[in-house]
Amino acid sequence: MTSLQPSTGFALEARGIVKRFDGVHALSGADLSVLPGEIHALLGENGAGKSTLIKVLTGIYAPDHGTLHRAGDEVQYANVRAARRAGVVALYQELSIIPSLSVAENIVLGEQTPSSAGIVRWAALRRRARAQLDRIHQRIPLGRLAGDLSPVQQTMVAFARALATDARVLILDEPTASLTDTEITELFSVLRRLRDEGVAIVYVSHRLEEVFELCDRLTIMRNGETIVTKPVADSHIDEVISMMVGRSAGELYPDRTTATTEVALSVESLDGRRVKDVSFTACKGEVVGIGGLAGSGRSELLRILSGTQKHAAGTITIGETVLPRSLGVGRALDAGIALVPEERRSQGVILGATIRDNIALANIPEVSNAGIVSNARISGIVDKGMRDLKIKARSTRQYVGELSGGNQQKVVLAKMLARNPRVLLMDEPTRGIDVGTKAEIYRLIRELVARGTTVIAVSSELPELIGLSDRILIMHEGRISGEVAAEDADEEVLLAYCYGKAHVHDNDA
Repeated sequence: MTSLQPSTGFALEARGIVKRFDGVHALSGADLSVLPGEIHALLGENGAGKSTLIKVLTGIYAPDHGTLHRAGDEVQYANVRAARRAGVVALYQELSIIPSLSVAENIVLGEQTPSSAGIVRWAALRRRARAQLDRIHQRIPLGRLAGDLSPVQQTMVAFARALATDARVLILDEPTASLTDTEITELFSVLRRLRDEGVAIVYVSHRLEEVFELCDRLTIMRNGETIVTKPVADSHIDEVISMMVGRSAGELYPDRTTATTEVALSVESLDGRRVKDVSFTACKGEVVGIGGLAGSGRSELLRILSGTQKHAAGTITIGETVLPRSLGVGRALDAGIALVPEERRSQGVILGATIRDNIALANIPEVSNAGIVSNARISGIVDKGMRDLKIKARSTRQYVGELSGGNQQKVVLAKMLARNPRVLLMDEPTRGIDVGTKAEIYRLIRELVARGTTVIAVSSELPELIGLSDRILIMHEGRISGEVAAEDADEEVLLAYCYGKAHVHDNDA
């Protein structure tokens, strides 16, 4: 990690920011100070106030109290455009890329478009776009449609657009959520290059390992207040988690319960597009974790089991019933298999519908009789889901798109749990969720298996697999490369299986 560049003041500073909505404090005296040429982590649980503070910093919200300072001068931003003109730009997890426009057009949009008498000067536009891509060492074709780019390329285009407006403060919200490990390495190289140019970067992430690899300082928020700001080098992960959630990191994972020996799900010689000859069993009341590198077949396995993808060969048996090859989602649900997908925003919920409607639509048989929907039944399952999963919302009539990522995930869970599944499939159940909400989901999973549900969970995070599971299966190139009881697992063993290698103990070497 490089040392910070000398600075006569902060690139961006927020002092004593207060923001209320309907009398409720979202921010209660929040502070943030970011130096030129540093990567500064902004951390906290969902609901801690991070998103509200970012919106104040970028002109979306005006603070009720407190002051903003840009390069030492007190400022007030009337809107996002005013903040952008001052060099403060936020890039969100859902990038504002226009897929039908070219890379060059996406980079040089709006105020930056070179034109003469209302006619775009295309050669100048392309030169300006290429200059910004060169600045971050990217060779993305300027004429390619942005919708055809990979996630990391779209992120780089968004960076180039921000730099084209002379951004000196970049605020990044979960920038690695949809990236592979290789793409994350590429992104970090670009961020370090921008830091060395003196750009101030605010980095919001729930992945604490990334924070400790990348960032110079960190600020932790809780309940709308700033708890601490300190150098990353003077911190450690357990301490950060404790300050974020108000309890120790060791309390994240509940105690394991004893799984039964009654087989709930049996998979034999299963083949798909990527999956090859996969066989395993899962018992009633057991959490089976599935790991592996991106492309190993782990997510495809869940899609096949949930009926969203056909399998080419093999059998799936739930209880004593062999399921048909052309299973389909409806039959899978009827058989007691439910899936919580990885992409909750596009596959798990309807963002433009309310919490109530999302849960009701997924449970029409449970809330209707002879085609007549019962509002009382809807209220019953929705209220139970809100209560059991502790969904934070103004009411059941709030749109799901307005909720935090953690609460959106809870709505997906509420939909599926209302069906009382025998087997619950969860693909990256805590991706993009703060550690406090993770602990709630881990608790919920343990409550489910204690009642006899079988949970099969795919996770990219090896510590999560170890802490959550009773038994862990690792996939490599479509096959199961290793199986480990959770109490015997460590990251070295699991990583060896991820790369298709049998783990060799030191005393065997």
